[in-house]
Amino acid sequence: MNIFLLLTLALLIIIVLLRFKIQIGLCMLASGLFIWALRSASPISLAQAFYETFTLSRTYDIIFALYFVMCLEIELRLSGSLTDMVKALRRLCSDVKILLAAMPAFLGLLPSVGGARFSAPIVQELSERLTLTPEHKAAINFWFRHLFEFSSPIIPGMIMACSIAGVTFGEFISHLCWVTGLAIAVGWLILIRPIKLPHETKPVESPAQIRHERNGLLLALLPVAAVFMVVVFFKLNASIATGAVVVAWVVVLAAVKRPVGVKEIFLGAFDWKMTLNICCILYFIQILSVTEVLGEIVAAFQASPLPVPVIIACVSFIIGILTGMSQGHVAIVMPIVAALGTGNLNLAGVAMAFGVAGQMLTPTHVCLIVTIDYFKADLFATLKPVLLGEVLLLTVFSVYTWLTW
Repeated sequence: MNIFLLLTLALLIIIVLLRFKIQIGLCMLASGLFIWALRSASPISLAQAFYETFTLSRTYDIIFALYFVMCLEIELRLSGSLTDMVKALRRLCSDVKILLAAMPAFLGLLPSVGGARFSAPIVQELSERLTLTPEHKAAINFWFRHLFEFSSPIIPGMIMACSIAGVTFGEFISHLCWVTGLAIAVGWLILIRPIKLPHETKPVESPAQIRHERNGLLLALLPVAAVFMVVVFFKLNASIATGAVVVAWVVVLAAVKRPVGVKEIFLGAFDWKMTLNICCILYFIQILSVTEVLGEIVAAFQASPLPVPVIIACVSFIIGILTGMSQGHVAIVMPIVAALGTGNLNLAGVAMAFGVAGQMLTPTHVCLIVTIDYFKADLFATLKPVLLGEVLLLTVFSVYTWLTW
């Protein structure tokens, strides 16, 4: 069967099952088994994919990073730090629209898939008095969380891209950083500008209340900063760094008389449905690898008469959709970019922009799944504004790249 027909049918399976309210992980698993049945149907390849999924360190880093971020969110929520942080921020910046965009963006600097789960309750708290649908809040959290995919030197995909494509961080970030500005503008236009703010009178607070809220702001931001520093400077995995901070924050909160029960933290954070979804998605990605679907897509485009930039854009976009992570499309497409011309900033930029667009429009993206799960939002309704945003972003990017090539 033609590889693109196979992928179309697999995508239709996911869409139909999602319409029947089946868990996203099980939808992905069904789609993966469909691909396996038509491509291989060998129990050995299925077992190989299973073995590789659960022996890769990446699997456990994602699961435990997400678990510990949920632990941290429980600590901050039950201690009152999260509510106090929002109150303090609203006093510092009266425009809640700016805060709705800024907080997920700030936490997006943290190179962890769990960061989307941490920014979600902040978006929920900030939008408490606004008439926003769960899908609107989910889209805001998801879009602004990923602004720095093009301009942060600590994003794993960026590190891999520079290393494989043979370009320096400075060169690549200088070449692509304007796309972050474009993403901010597009997100503001589609998601933030339409929000209608209710008229609010500023509450009168005592100096003691203001001090209490400022302390909450520090208690909420410091653990995030601590994880960031540990990951960047000590090169620890996100899961280990976040777990260490969670344990430390049990002591810190008790010391400042905001104690939270250990049982509430570590049992309350366990979500078997979320864990199942993540495992099924990672298994789906590994099935694509062992059945050599990804390699065949690349080969099909390489054999086509399309111009090289178009081939790179198409392959990056499709691999981004299938893997849902920057490391996925970078690892597969950037070696092709390097082979075509090491140090080619334009070609590497095309691969990065279209790969990120693909990963922003797929249920294999873990950040999207945890965001939708938190807000209890509909996947398709959440993706509508994201799709519009990506169309605008890629159109402007493509025109600018063509004019400046």
